[in-house]
Amino acid sequence: MNDADKQNLNSPPAINGIININKPAGMTSHDVVYRLRKLFGIKKIGHTGTLDPDATGVLPMCIGKATRTSDMLTATDKRYTAEVTLGAATDTQDSSGKVIKSADVKDFGITEAKIMDTLNEFVGEISQTPPMYSAIKVNGKKLYELAREGKEVERKPRIVTVYSIEPLGFDLENNKFTIDVSCSKGTYIRTLCNDIGEKLGCFAHMSSLKRTASGRFVIDDSYTLEDVERMYAAGDKSFLVSLDEIFDDFEKIIVSESKARAICNGKLVTTSGIEEGHIYKVFSESGDFLTISEVRNGKLKILKTFFQQKLNGK
Repeated sequence: MNDADKQNLNSPPAINGIININKPAGMTSHDVVYRLRKLFGIKKIGHTGTLDPDATGVLPMCIGKATRTSDMLTATDKRYTAEVTLGAATDTQDSSGKVIKSADVKDFGITEAKIMDTLNEFVGEISQTPPMYSAIKVNGKKLYELAREGKEVERKPRIVTVYSIEPLGFDLENNKFTIDVSCSKGTYIRTLCNDIGEKLGCFAHMSSLKRTASGRFVIDDSYTLEDVERMYAAGDKSFLVSLDEIFDDFEKIIVSESKARAICNGKLVTTSGIEEGHIYKVFSESGDFLTISEVRNGKLKILKTFFQQKLNGK
């Protein structure tokens, strides 16, 4: 591979990877995208799963070539800390909405034991009806857009998995309790809180939410936007998780430069040491991260590409 080809293979943007952002309350996920675009001067930035403006916590941001991994990162399991407020259900299922049902919690004999028993009923595979205030599209329009127009449409229930719900604290004098939820992608914690209230009979809504984990990204390893801005200004890019690190679970293989060229031109190749059905991180001899590929019929079938463009030549 000549120098021109290498330059093509490693062309800008120079910043590629994932930043584990700790999103503050009061910002949309797109606000975070905009701020990072302004900081890095890069357009190719995206997030891996929306957090509501009032929610805080883990929001992995894909930079440069890492935007190609966003679908894989979005599909990972999540973990949240949520505060549940009893006595009122809202149209948004959180504290930002309008109260649509209310009850005097004292009339329902709510105890810690009763809450614990109810939480256990929501562990495992459960059916959830997505809230109207969500980004799901119906006939090309987002549900929250319809909700703001005062419209409500039928939503199909979805099966999601709640792996665990652990109580973190009770404040029943103020009709509140806090839970730690580990769940599959697509789980609406607002809806979970609402449904818990329905089951208890006294109604409820989610009054705060923090995402503490999204796949391999956890809150303890996250950075605030101010952290990232300060570090970047000092020439420190250690906040970036490299593309290589993202796929730690996959074995790394190295192919010759001629096979690297063939891969970059969309050809299926084989190489020594690979096993049928296994997924590999594929690198060229010169150290370029080329693809995530799966071995099918003895050849490397590309699942994700990370080279910049096709190369000329054989």
